[in-house]
Amino acid sequence: MKIFKIEENDSGQRLDKFLKKLFPSATRSLIYKFNRKNKIKVLGDDTLGKYKKKDNDYKLSLGDEVKVFLTDEDFEEFKKEPKKNKIEVNKKFDKSQIIYEDKYLLIVNKNSGVNVHPGDFKTKEISLIDQIQDYLGNKYDSLTFKPSLVHRIDRDTSGVLLIAKNKKLLIKLVEDFKNHNNIKKTYIALVLGKLPKRHGKVRDKLLRIKDSKDENKVKISDEGKEALTHYRVLKEYKLKTKNGFELISKVEVEIETGRMHQIRVHLAYLGNPVIGDKIYGNKSFNSYLSKEFGFSRQALHSSKLEFFHHILDKKMTIKANLKDDMTKFLSKMKEI
Repeated sequence: MKIFKIEENDSGQRLDKFLKKLFPSATRSLIYKFNRKNKIKVLGDDTLGKYKKKDNDYKLSLGDEVKVFLTDEDFEEFKKEPKKNKIEVNKKFDKSQIIYEDKYLLIVNKNSGVNVHPGDFKTKEISLIDQIQDYLGNKYDSLTFKPSLVHRIDRDTSGVLLIAKNKKLLIKLVEDFKNHNNIKKTYIALVLGKLPKRHGKVRDKLLRIKDSKDENKVKISDEGKEALTHYRVLKEYKLKTKNGFELISKVEVEIETGRMHQIRVHLAYLGNPVIGDKIYGNKSFNSYLSKEFGFSRQALHSSKLEFFHHILDKKMTIKANLKDDMTKFLSKMKEI
């Protein structure tokens, strides 16, 4: 028998969901069976000082105690995490990516070529959130809550990424991102060609579709969702190639919505695809850049993020420097 005391990060969830997270190897039906057989009891504000059986949908509160009547062997067996298929578990988190950390929040300057979430890409690589959870270990005070992504950026995009270490802050920030409340996202992109204007906006609707390989893509469509992208040309460059020169523009982009592939699709729609973009970019030019310059990822970087920290009760502005590969690539060009 063991007793589990509910802390802040574990409160507010259903009893059955808490138990499923606590015992990941136990099936949900088995957890229901435990409860039916009176192997699960709760000491709460309404139990008059006694442990009592509660329904599976009972909402746990801060300070509640959950008593579980299982053998030590069962505890060990059910607490085992399911084996992760095809993941290189020896890849560790690169701490140099950290640009801000407090008790409730971790912010990184994400490297390109890394999935932020295990299901985001067909790869054997461990995801960034897996790396971070491994790095933090038991530094967060919770039985079931793990540091979680507040938002996402593409695998081949670098820059600012927020990870919440506190459940209440996670819920607040996810809601802010969803409703575009107190959030301002700024990116730096290197694009092919000269933009139609020095600054402007694109507000064409975006629709998610499947391509011939059943992969997710996005296209401009009146049937899509609202999307608004502001751009401003920062600098223009000439890149010497075997056939002469190519014009490259360095663009600052702000988005008021957060649609999938929004910046990449909107810039490609203007006729200025992001360099290295494997889906919406210029494939022949991308191939040339990869062979001649060793630059093979999309040149898109989340450079600044403004948001409200609900626990510290203050507005925050986080900046992330360009990664070395983009800086090195820029050094090979001549500014106009």
